[in-house]
Amino acid sequence: MYLINGTVHTMAGPVWNPGFVAFEGGKITGAGAMEALSLPAGAEVLDLTGCHIYPGLVDAHSHLGMFGDSLGFEGEDGNEITDPVTPQLRAIDAINPFDRCFQEAREGGVTCVVTGPGSANAIGGQMAAVKTAGRRVDDMVVKAPAAMKFALGENPKNCYNDRHETPITRMATAALIREELFKAKEYLAKKEKAAQDEEAEAPDFDLKLEALVPVLQGRLPAHFHAHRADDIATAVRIGREFGLDFVVIHCTEGHRIADLLAADGVRAVTGPIIGDRSKPELAHQRLDNTAILRRAGVLTAICTDHPENPQQYLPMAAAVCAKHGLDPEEAMAAVTRDAARIAGIDGRVGTLEPGKDADIAVFRGHPLELSAGVEAVFIDGVRVK
Repeated sequence: MYLINGTVHTMAGPVWNPGFVAFEGGKITGAGAMEALSLPAGAEVLDLTGCHIYPGLVDAHSHLGMFGDSLGFEGEDGNEITDPVTPQLRAIDAINPFDRCFQEAREGGVTCVVTGPGSANAIGGQMAAVKTAGRRVDDMVVKAPAAMKFALGENPKNCYNDRHETPITRMATAALIREELFKAKEYLAKKEKAAQDEEAEAPDFDLKLEALVPVLQGRLPAHFHAHRADDIATAVRIGREFGLDFVVIHCTEGHRIADLLAADGVRAVTGPIIGDRSKPELAHQRLDNTAILRRAGVLTAICTDHPENPQQYLPMAAAVCAKHGLDPEEAMAAVTRDAARIAGIDGRVGTLEPGKDADIAVFRGHPLELSAGVEAVFIDGVRVK
């Protein structure tokens, strides 16, 4: 299949106008300037004159499929508010591919999301990176688990204060996280010793601690929900203490400490961008936060935090950031290339390069323009719009 005569933004090199993208067997086979294209006889062609061709959009933090649209309690499967420490929970056991928001996502050009538990628990469970097309989550997975969800700040406090249980302070939330990570560290040490010494006793199997082992080993990133600057600092502190590969999710007050975060090599996902200051920890929310972070040198992606912002509004969120100081191409990178990098799935999605999945979004007009429509969307080379 050849998409021709559009303005091609590979997000990995120059912009070609007019340009082409070629794909076969679900994978990108080429992209470049039209003058370099020699069409084989009988090739399937889609003329996209006047359109912008981008990699399918990637949302690095969402809860798509975890909170069913219009269903109320029956569809709310994102927060297990019975235990503040639930690393054993897996998003893939709750995602509903038939939630109509998946269709709205792909029709809006969003082809891949990192979705999973909410932020009620200090340790919420395992996120998953999935495509937005499919009837069975197992067939949609790009990476599962993709991250372990941790939460700091107001949400665990509020959820468990209502139950008159711990944690009801930020200190207790951090202590619960540390305690479980220490337990997992000891559990891992015993497993490793037993593997090397026949006389050493292996620990009893523990599903919670088993789930945290890859986090401690650096094989599974830790995603810390944190809005306030002090909560962001706690995430960095815990991350350093245990040598974690971590990302700060939301990073709402990142603008207050952007230089410090850059110096520490922190990666961040900002959002939801469109909304009011609905709770105390959002009091210092700024629309130029993403621009400030990226200018400081913080690798940053933009998210919807669906359903906080509807999934299909991801390009609108990027547009708002561009309106408030973020370079337009950087805004698009934050919902394609850099979102994929932060999610650890950039080997498959995020750019239009040979060998990567043929996830492609075609817009009538630039996607940062509110009036831009979606002309076509391909996921794994299959047209889904």
